[in-house]
Formats: sequence, C-alpha cells, structure tokens
Amino acid sequence: MRKIYQLVLKSYLGPLVMTFFISLFILLMQFLWKYIDDLVGKGLEWYIIVELLFYASSTFVPMALPLAILLSSLMTFGNLGENYELVAMKAAGISLRKIMGPLVIVSIVISIIAFYFSNNVYPIANLKFKALLYDVREQKLALDIKDGVFYKDLDGFVIRVGKKEKDGKRIKEVIIYDHRDRKGNTNVTTADSGIMEMTPDGRYLIFTLFNGVNYLDKTDQRNYRKTRPFQRTKFKKEIRKFDMMDFEMTRTNEDLFKDNYSMLNITQLKKAEDSLIKIRRKRSKEIPVNLMKNFHFYQQLDSTKLAEATYEIPFKTNLLEGFNKYEKTELIDGALNRTRRIRSNISGYKTEMEIKDKLIFKHQAEWHRKFTLSVACFVLFFIGAPLGAIIRKGGLGLPVVVSVLFFVLFHIISITGEKSVRSGIVDANIGMWIAPVVLLPLGIFLTYKATTDSPLLDSESWIKFFGKLLKRKPETT
Repeated sequence: MRKIYQLVLKSYLGPLVMTFFISLFILLMQFLWKYIDDLVGKGLEWYIIVELLFYASSTFVPMALPLAILLSSLMTFGNLGENYELVAMKAAGISLRKIMGPLVIVSIVISIIAFYFSNNVYPIANLKFKALLYDVREQKLALDIKDGVFYKDLDGFVIRVGKKEKDGKRIKEVIIYDHRDRKGNTNVTTADSGIMEMTPDGRYLIFTLFNGVNYLDKTDQRNYRKTRPFQRTKFKKEIRKFDMMDFEMTRTNEDLFKDNYSMLNITQLKKAEDSLIKIRRKRSKEIPVNLMKNFHFYQQLDSTKLAEATYEIPFKTNLLEGFNKYEKTELIDGALNRTRRIRSNISGYKTEMEIKDKLIFKHQAEWHRKFTLSVACFVLFFIGAPLGAIIRKGGLGLPVVVSVLFFVLFHIISITGEKSVRSGIVDANIGMWIAPVVLLPLGIFLTYKATTDSPLLDSESWIKFFGKLLKRKPETT
C-alpha cells in the first residue's frame, strides 16, 4: 500500500504545483492587460514592477488554488484511469476510497494552509498591493517632449519644441509658457534653439536657450487692464531649470489603507463590524429626534422628552383662522418650504443609512470569505477526483475543459451570492456559502458513482437506457 500511496501522491503533487502556477500566471497576465496603461511610459524601476507583480500574484491565490486542486485531481485520476492503473489497483482488491485516502489528507492540509493564508497573509499582501498600485497609477508619465506638441506635465509650465535633433538634446523653435502665477499666458519665453538635458541626479531638467525673447505682461501695476504695460527682454543665452520631483515615485503611507475591510483578519473584521453596528444604532436613534426638531410644537421639549414624544396631531382646529389672505399664503409657503427641507433631510438620512448598511454587509462577506476558500478547496477535490476516475482521460485536454466549466460554475455562484450579500438581499450566513452547498451534493454524487463503478459517462449505457424508454409502450386500459 505504501508504494501505491507514493505513486498516487507523486502523480498528484506534480500536476498540482504545475496547474497552480499556470493559473497564477494566467491571472497575472489578465492583471497586466487591465493595468497596462498605468504601467507603461512612467519610467518605473524594474524592482517596482517586480514588487507589484509579486503582491498581485499573492492576491490571486484564492482563485488559483481551487482551480489548481480541481484540475490536478481530475488529471491525476484521469491519467491513472487512462493507463489502466486504477483497474489494476481495483483488481488487487483496493477500493477507490483507499486510493483517494492520502489525497484526502493532503486536501485537508491544503485547506488548513489556505485558511491561514486567507486570514494572515492575504490581508497584508492586499494592503501592500493596493497601496503600491495606487502610487503607480498616480505616477506621472516619464518626460517625453515630442516635436510640435505642447507638453503640459511639468507643473506650472507648458513647453513646445518645434524640432529635436537625433541626439535628443539639441532643440529648435522653443516656446515656454509660465503659468505659475495662474494668470494665463502673461509670461512667455521663445528661443531659436537650445539644449535640453537632465542633471546627473535626475532632479532637474535644464534648458539652455539661445537667441530668444522673454515677454511679460505687467499685471502688478495700477490700471493695468487699461494701460496694458508690457515688457520684452532679448537674450543671447538663458538657462531655465525645471524641478523634476513630481516625476519621482512617492510611496503612500500604508496606514491610510489598513482600515479597509479587505485588509483585515477575522478578529479585526469582527471588531470593526461590531463598531459599525453600534454607530449605526446610535445614528438611527438620533435621526428621528433631529427630524422632530423641525416642528415648532416639539421645540419646547427637552431631548429626553423629545425621544418619547408621540406623533399625534397637537392641534385639531383650523390653524389658519383669523388670518387674512396674504398671511395665509405666506404661512402656507413657509410650511411648504419647511416640508421640502424635511423631505431633503429624510433622503439624505436614507442614503447615509444605506451606506452604513452596505459597509457592514461588506465586512460580513469578507469574514465568511476567510472560510469559504478552505471549503472550496475541499469540495472541488471531491468533484475533480471522482470525475477523473469516471472520464479516464489525462493530460491537459479534456480535463482542462471540464475543470474550467466546473470552476466557472463555482465562480459564478460565488460572485452571485457575494453580490447578494453586499446589497443586503441575502444574509451573509447563506449567500457566502451558496457555492459550496450547491456543489457539495454533486461531489458526493460523483464520488458515489466512481466508487461503485457506475457507467455515468459510458455512451453505450445511455444509448441502451434511452432505447428502452423509446421502446416502452404505454399500457392500455
């Protein structure tokens, strides 16, 4: 039995590692395709890109690991069935349950590791990934001044270069607009030619201009809108220095992101959820009190009596008696304006409470997600292993197609349940567990069929079955 167990483990662990990294690579390529515009052309150092991809790949583990388990288990038993090794084991009196035994233990260990990763590693990786991705997306494009195009990425300046020589330094027909005073095109510099180069430390961009003119509108004098004072200064050589600090990547403090629900473990999520519920309850008690203060006949009550005040009509007589037509119109207009303000306040309070509820639902969904990853790994193993024994096809052909179909089904059900939880349609105890609950009976059914050698996918059996149904005649009375 030991050699058989070693054979099964060896056949399983190799495809598991391979399919896991293939799945991770595919998800990483999808990430690059999505954010390629935010990464290209910004002059990012190679280690920044590597760090971002490393953290991104860590956040894709919850999707890659279940898919890898499903695919590798299907491939393993498919290969054993295709090579008649399963038949030989069963002929020797070894049942499929015993053959699956060591892999069940491996799946339990993987599920425990998956829970530890989801609770301890994933929040940290997600925090660093989101913070670094934010910094990369906020990073300005690298300096790229093109011929005949106005360049606006230098803070406070707009530069136009008519032509750049092949060396990338000598330039001609230069125009520089200085907008630092935010008064429009009041400060303009033109030059016939020049030299553009960076300082050795990359901190400054130096423009050495030749044969040019500085144009300046004197807006600091009295009545300048009428007199239009104007200053023109010619030069043979002028040096302009531009600070390039805006093009250096700055790292945002990660503490700004750490309170997000996706950056917390189960203990922190539960604590944050309790705090949000308390805040919501307190706010829900304050809203009726604030609304009742809009009615003048409640304003004389103190805060304790105001909370206990009834909503009965305090006046049962005609309040407009004794007023003339003008006064009645003024009173009615005032009441309408007050009612509109109250309606606007109610709408604002409703939006506020909906936002608080959705944040609570997100925390609840994230708390359950810590456990669903482990359960998903276990359930998908019991779908892939018996299905591979039934299909009896190994390699990356049919098993890949079947695995993708089941994983897409699992993922669609999971996403549907999670969105229902976040919108408040379904309770988190139900919505986050819909996918495992739906697929678990399927796994039990497939395991039963595989262990009893039922011809589930045998075409001849199905042909005979449907043939009997078609030949059966209805009984006559």
